[in-house]
Amino acid sequence: MVAGYWRALVFLALGAASLAGVRPAAGIDYTPHGTQPGLLWNIEPADSCEGCHRGFSGADAPQLPYNAWAGSMKANAARDPLFWAALDVANRDLPGVGDYCLRCHSPMGWFGGRVSKTATPGSTVNGENGCLLQGNYAQPDYKGNDYGGINCQYCHRMTPKGPAGQSTAIGSARVWLDDATECTNPDGSTYGGPCRRGPYRYNSGNDALEPPHGWVQSSFHSSAEICGSCHNVDAPETTAGPVKTLILNDGTDTGVTFPVERTYSEWLRSEFSDLIYRDRFGGDALPGGAPAIARGETCQDCHMRVSLSPDARACVNNPLGSRTGTLSVHEFVGANTWVPKLLKAKYGAPDQLDRESAFDRTIAWARELLTDHSAEVAVTLEPYSAGQANLVAKVKVTNLSGHKLPTGYAEGRRMWLNVVARDASNQLVFESAAYDAATAVLTEDPQARVYEALQGIWDSASASCKVTDALGRKKFHFVLNNCIAKDSRIPPLGFRGGGDPSLRPVGLSYPPVAPGDARLVNYDLATYTIPVPPGTSLPITVRATLKYQVSSRDYIEFLQRESAAANIPAENTLCSASPERPFDAGPQNVNRGQFLYDLWNDPVLGKSPPEDMRSAAASTGTR
Repeated sequence: MVAGYWRALVFLALGAASLAGVRPAAGIDYTPHGTQPGLLWNIEPADSCEGCHRGFSGADAPQLPYNAWAGSMKANAARDPLFWAALDVANRDLPGVGDYCLRCHSPMGWFGGRVSKTATPGSTVNGENGCLLQGNYAQPDYKGNDYGGINCQYCHRMTPKGPAGQSTAIGSARVWLDDATECTNPDGSTYGGPCRRGPYRYNSGNDALEPPHGWVQSSFHSSAEICGSCHNVDAPETTAGPVKTLILNDGTDTGVTFPVERTYSEWLRSEFSDLIYRDRFGGDALPGGAPAIARGETCQDCHMRVSLSPDARACVNNPLGSRTGTLSVHEFVGANTWVPKLLKAKYGAPDQLDRESAFDRTIAWARELLTDHSAEVAVTLEPYSAGQANLVAKVKVTNLSGHKLPTGYAEGRRMWLNVVARDASNQLVFESAAYDAATAVLTEDPQARVYEALQGIWDSASASCKVTDALGRKKFHFVLNNCIAKDSRIPPLGFRGGGDPSLRPVGLSYPPVAPGDARLVNYDLATYTIPVPPGTSLPITVRATLKYQVSSRDYIEFLQRESAAANIPAENTLCSASPERPFDAGPQNVNRGQFLYDLWNDPVLGKSPPEDMRSAAASTGTR
């Protein structure tokens, strides 16, 4: 590698008082770690890879990297209307913090110096609201579009260490990028520009199999750490320290940077990572005395499923059937079925992104992950005879995933049990956690089981973590949050995070798998007492359905309400100084919070309709 090919870190002067005040002219550096803007080799758009890594016909086409990636939330991270509505509220709450958000959602724009920092140390621009990004939402990525999200080169130029041997700091996109002027292939040949890195090794001398660009094999790209670089998110950390630290519910300030998301850490403290943990630290036991289980499944094992098809290939230049072994498909599948539906409707048409089929595949893959691989539900009934006042039902929900269920961005994201009892005539006897699709209201009755994380702002006057405003409406100020009022999400198998204040359950107990064991159970057992009216015809059937929702009504209304209260203008007005404006796609003549709210209210697109994950039932006897 060429010496000095990474830029040195840029550290801007920061006064502690400036964190709460108006953004100073020099700006606050919310992103002081990792590779900085001013690359010698700019991140190329996805179209630079599309020519070889996209298929247009044939059974193998959906498995090619570009095709599988194109409909994912990774590929559309900078098109997500929910992200933009949240960004405006974040910038209002903490001026300039959009720099921290856009680093991950628009790496081309951020590393290109079109967000906050530029290639010149100490020089800043005011693009934290995204107004200086090039291109627009509906333009294909071949136009050098900053809205192209997390693209091929961004991931395949990541390295596990920095130029001075610095380790990757897990979380918040504090990544190191290869920015060399030359790449030396394993056979000694050289190519101009940085290497492309991936988990596979190619056969040298075979033009049909070896890529026509610089490459090196990288074990980092098959590790969970590369995923953790973005899928752990902390409160912003400046050169003066973290903006927010975690306050416990007894008022103790831990001094630990507030944990916004902890998907990677949840996995690391689960049985899924045990083999990897043992290999790294040695020994056959884990902290707390638990045995190390030889499991060792990474994020990629679930979210980039392997294809065993002999016709699967990474490049269209590879002859069909020439590949041996497995091939990880670039699905990057998660649980989001609603936003891809919005993106398809607004930007997916043939004269726009031309990704309608890609969005459909993403939605189908997400539903498959939710229904087949995320959870199990079981219902058991205590003995019941005609005339008893109550029927007791127990519902067990088991987490099959490698992290908490649900995981990731907590704002508005939730899962719940809908429990319904019906008599022999199919008449409703009882319902818990009823959901009204027309109004998007979830009734949280006293027995309702809702699995979610509620983060809030510590109120010293009441000595409590506040998650609602004076009118009782839920608040979602994620850059201001500093306490966790609730975390009832179900732990993964073998979870050892019960003693970690950033990971432990709050408000719902998950006991150890055995007395004295550090591991918590990976299931919730909910008991329901069902009142049975006299004369109810038997048998009574109790059905429990586990439901998942990307965005609650509370969250959508909060973003719309906060945008209005802050008088955030319509997007084309907000960004009127940009030479790219006005846009003819996206919010245009309304602000981003209102745009999202209007999409949520669209009768065709639906109010972030919940997905049914798993269901189970049990019935009483007939007497």
